[in-house]
Amino acid sequence: MKYVSNKMAALAIAAAIGASAVTGVPADGWASAAARTAAASAGFADLGDAGSHAAAIEALAKLGIMNGYENGTVKPNAPVSRAELAKLVVKALGLTPAQEAPDEITDLDPDKWYFGYMAVLANSGIMLPEDGKLKPNARVTADELADVIAKALKRDIASVKYWVDHAAAKPQHVTRGELAGLIVTARQAKPSADAVPVKVKALNTITLEVTFSAPLTAEDAALDQAQKQFVFDGGLRMLNVPQLKTGSIATYIVPTTPQKDGNFYTLTYKGEAEGSFTGSGEKLEMSSAGQVAYDTFEIVSELSKGVTDYGNVISAYSAGRAGLAFILDENNSYNGQTYEILSSMRSKEVTITPEGGEPMTAAYVMFTQATDGRQAPKFRLPAGKTLEPGVKYTVTSAWANVADASFVAEAKAPLQIASAKALSEASISVTLSEDPKDELFAMRGVVLTAPDGSKFEATYKLTSRKGATGVFELANGAKLVPGIIYQLSPAGLWAAGDTITVEWSAE
Repeated sequence: MKYVSNKMAALAIAAAIGASAVTGVPADGWASAAARTAAASAGFADLGDAGSHAAAIEALAKLGIMNGYENGTVKPNAPVSRAELAKLVVKALGLTPAQEAPDEITDLDPDKWYFGYMAVLANSGIMLPEDGKLKPNARVTADELADVIAKALKRDIASVKYWVDHAAAKPQHVTRGELAGLIVTARQAKPSADAVPVKVKALNTITLEVTFSAPLTAEDAALDQAQKQFVFDGGLRMLNVPQLKTGSIATYIVPTTPQKDGNFYTLTYKGEAEGSFTGSGEKLEMSSAGQVAYDTFEIVSELSKGVTDYGNVISAYSAGRAGLAFILDENNSYNGQTYEILSSMRSKEVTITPEGGEPMTAAYVMFTQATDGRQAPKFRLPAGKTLEPGVKYTVTSAWANVADASFVAEAKAPLQIASAKALSEASISVTLSEDPKDELFAMRGVVLTAPDGSKFEATYKLTSRKGATGVFELANGAKLVPGIIYQLSPAGLWAAGDTITVEWSAE
């Protein structure tokens, strides 16, 4: 790997290691020789007591963010007050102290040094009062520290708790040294329009791990913008948005078209060639293929066999994935298990071949990759094609090895529509007789027929399903007419239902 300058390499190491690099405590609890030297240069008599937090305190002191006391000490092991936390957050993240506090706050004295710091956090919802009080002198717990930092950075709470866990040895009261370490991490975690790639690693043939000098801004991480800015040679393309890994400072999962094993690729970002990496030919190890509908099948992967959906390990999904969400270390390991990451299936295809027949290309069905606790992306046959009962089909892929790749198709009954309801003049809800337990509505439609014979098509709104009910939106700007009773029927063979009607009332 050819990756740029010594400066870039240093940035890569800092970003990859993340919070543990600045907040870790040596096993013996003693400060290193370098830390003691830093203590002397910072001018704090007791900085040597800060352990590995000494460098963070020194850095913040030089920036004017953290101050010592009149007697020349910094008290690195003293508990942190809410007022001190507010000051460091505001100064470190470049917020402007407020002139006024919310009316409901009863314990902020305008003459106190901390007033503006606590007021701005209260005004922005970053620091919440309890019974109308902000309690400036109360000690800060690890949970409260994580909540404040997450809100200030607009970062997922799972990542910040991970950083706090590495910083705070005593969760019931955070010390000044521990806070300094986390504040340094928080400054590193501020999004920057000037972020540049500092490290690229191919995880498998369709997944890159790209570490930046800082997190990307929301604008730079948006799909259209990102696809313009991430440019690879050799025919390689990025297929979906870069997703920030949970617990990392600025490391992203980037899905690509299949890489060529051993091929040398160069990443150009925002018009600048940032470095090169070697492509991977490693395919993902999937467990099985199986039919789910008359024209749709799935490929299953399993956590127990070391394959995780990217949604389980990215910041954007950390809250929604509940018990499935976890944090990988820099080696993509968790609890002793190393994981392959199944990145976004957007625009992915597989080949399905009937025994004795011609191969067909099946396309990924959007938002079916990991639903209802399963990693089982769905693929649909070309329009007009069906899986013929009794025929054996085998699935192959440029990006996956499927251990049990063949299945014999069965006659699959259509889903049963039980009822429908107009939600607005342009949308309806459709309820099945039972919960399909997956995104089987995806890419499907229904037809509404008026008494005069005119027809309107409505298509499923992706990810709108709640249990057995999904939302369908009228296509091409069509609108329901109040008082008209429409007959609803499925578009195609995916569902069935007798005498389903829809009526919209504008009242």
